[in-house]
Amino acid sequence: MTQPNGLDKNLLICADNLSALDDLVKKGIKADLIYLDPPFFSNRHYEVVWGDEAEVRSFKDRWSGGIIVYVDWMKERVVKMLDVLKDTGTFYLHCDWHAGHYLKVMLDEVFGYHNFRNEIVWCYRGAGYPKKDFGKRHDTIYRYSKTEDYIFNLDDVREEYAEATKERFKHYIGNVRKSGDFGLQKLNPLGKQPDDWWQIQPIAPSANERLGYPTQKPETLLEKIIKASSNKGDIVLDPFCGCGTTVAVAQRLGRRWVGIDISPTATKLIENRLVKFSGAKKDREFEVVGMPTTLSALRALEPFEFQNWVINEMKAKQSKKLTSDFGLDGYYDKTIFTDPAGIQVKQSEHIGRNVVDNFETALKRAKYAKGYIVAFSFGKGACEEAARAKHEGLEVKLVEVDDLLHGNFKV
Repeated sequence: MTQPNGLDKNLLICADNLSALDDLVKKGIKADLIYLDPPFFSNRHYEVVWGDEAEVRSFKDRWSGGIIVYVDWMKERVVKMLDVLKDTGTFYLHCDWHAGHYLKVMLDEVFGYHNFRNEIVWCYRGAGYPKKDFGKRHDTIYRYSKTEDYIFNLDDVREEYAEATKERFKHYIGNVRKSGDFGLQKLNPLGKQPDDWWQIQPIAPSANERLGYPTQKPETLLEKIIKASSNKGDIVLDPFCGCGTTVAVAQRLGRRWVGIDISPTATKLIENRLVKFSGAKKDREFEVVGMPTTLSALRALEPFEFQNWVINEMKAKQSKKLTSDFGLDGYYDKTIFTDPAGIQVKQSEHIGRNVVDNFETALKRAKYAKGYIVAFSFGKGACEEAARAKHEGLEVKLVEVDDLLHGNFKV
């Protein structure tokens, strides 16, 4: 049965959010709350260790044209988000010092200066300080409404009073008294109203919720936002959903949700997170759309995304050490199969003899007796070289991407 606003099932969308937001508008899907934690303008290239198996994933975060290009890139998307947001909805944009002041001016233009609600400062402690500057220990979250009529559930996000305050007014919780210069005083039994600065620690390296995503935010931060600005059954949208913290918390709090990310690697991670940690039932409670399902779509992927897709489909591991030291893109070890093996990924056609020959050298250097080369197709010379290697005790298997795509690959 289709729910109000056209969303009959939670959606995890692998796509550029520019086109995905257009699709939501066409389907009449409207969000009650939009939270986005977009790539910060920091010109970094992330090498990320994912999860317990130390799988390396790469994510790009760069705009060669400078800050103006970045802000224009963001504005084009924010305008579409405004179309998706309900009139009673709220918008939260999470950023840091690199571009926050530029984004604030852009948001005032899109939403209207009068619809600015809060500049929330997320404070946290951390190790290490610069020698000639104050320590950078906060992010900024800009909160806007679309109209003057917006959701704010104050009682759901009240905080505990300080111990000194509770002691001073312990006989007057929930009651009113006359107290000298303080005038009429009372303590709400549900707690105090939160300020616009939140002291919440980032995720500890050993925390169960840590997934290795470079800018992963703590669930407690998203819980506060979702509780304050949505009700059960409302739609929460995260158009840059990364490792899926927003949608995972929305799922747990009984909200409906839409998550969008351009990365197949991130989308797969979110899918696993929802099923494993949030108890969501794929196909029944949420649908994954937009993942590459054709050879042409796989050819169009960024090289690191293509490599990640292959390693995931092969259920193998990807190691930064192996990549840098031995020229291998992935591997199997004895925790997966009894025969360790190296993997090399080529996003190209007609792989020749020289590639197989170089791969044999890499396998010997890494002390592997077996390996897989994955590519779209292989030439005659590659097949002949793989057959020759087998006679010398080195097993090289040539795997076509089409076999991975259609589930025909066997280790």
